Amino acid sequence: MTDEQVVERVDSAVYTVPTDAPEADGTLAWDSTTLVLATVRSGDVTGIGYTYAPAATARVIDDLLADVVTGTAALDVPRMNEAMQRAVRNAGLPGVAAQAISAVDIALWDAKARLLGLPLARLLGAARDDVPVYGSGGFTTYDDERQDRQLRGWVEEEGIPRVKIKIGESWGRCEARDRRRVAQARASIGEAAELYVDANGGYGAKQALRMAAAFDDEGVTWFEEPVSSDRLGSLAAIRSRIMADVTAGEYGYTLPYFRSMLAADAVDCLQADVTRCGGITVWLRVAALALSHGLEISGHCAPHAHGHAAASVPNLRHLEWFHDHVRIERLLFDGALDPHGGALRPGHDAAPGLGLSINAERAHPFRTG
Repeated sequence: MTDEQVVERVDSAVYTVPTDAPEADGTLAWDSTTLVLATVRSGDVTGIGYTYAPAATARVIDDLLADVVTGTAALDVPRMNEAMQRAVRNAGLPGVAAQAISAVDIALWDAKARLLGLPLARLLGAARDDVPVYGSGGFTTYDDERQDRQLRGWVEEEGIPRVKIKIGESWGRCEARDRRRVAQARASIGEAAELYVDANGGYGAKQALRMAAAFDDEGVTWFEEPVSSDRLGSLAAIRSRIMADVTAGEYGYTLPYFRSMLAADAVDCLQADVTRCGGITVWLRVAALALSHGLEISGHCAPHAHGHAAASVPNLRHLEWFHDHVRIERLLFDGALDPHGGALRPGHDAAPGLGLSINAERAHPFRTG
């Protein structure tokens, strides 16, 4: 390539994939998941990026972002990220606009690495070879048998030594079932594996303290969003009083959001979602913010979008190997990573960029826009 290589075209597509069973957490239920794909064309290279977001996200890409990026030097990803953030000023950055920017930003990094013939982890500069993952699912809609089968599959068949289940069912109104399911999860995975829980903000503050005490008996070491992540003071108070690590950050759409969470001493490990926070460009900045506070970062969901960026930061704890997204990414893309042994190895095959390509034949039945 030459230094004059520019972005020639930006496109979007929408795919909606039904779940393999009804899914719910503490505060939301769903039976399908929508992935919005961004593609960036430069020369003979096509970069891909994506986000899990409403179909309207594609309109933001088409109407507000495509013209901003087209014609810009393909290697200047931070320049384009800044231009996209400015372009959505009146639309409002947090939410759908940030998700659209994230998808395009990921596609731009993928395209840049492909133009240079490098795995993205090599382009960014690897800080590690292996990226630890934890199995995530355990939806509140699962019966005992399905939860047990899923957890044992991760621990016994794939060798993933850490797993997470959803709790806080029905906005915290099913405490007895939450406690029973956590005890059953421990029985399924044995004593050696790490056990995490995620309330998705479904508990009240004092309720979360009571539940955390019960979870201590099962060796729970990660308590995600015991209360809403908007309640930084409550998160900090809970953090100071329980044994498990308090974690949050998945709903961060802007860098100042993470700065405020860190300043409040609200978390023991900061979460960030590369498909929401502004893409790889901003996710790396969030990781640096966490490092400046002596904290690790964990990638939220969308594991194949995170993998290469995660390999490039020294303060990574792990990525979320989320059941719903793993199904979709294996279905829609070729080049999926292997979590056996509890870690991904982005770039190990020397494939350029993210190492992913859309499988048009498998994806076509699920395209909705």
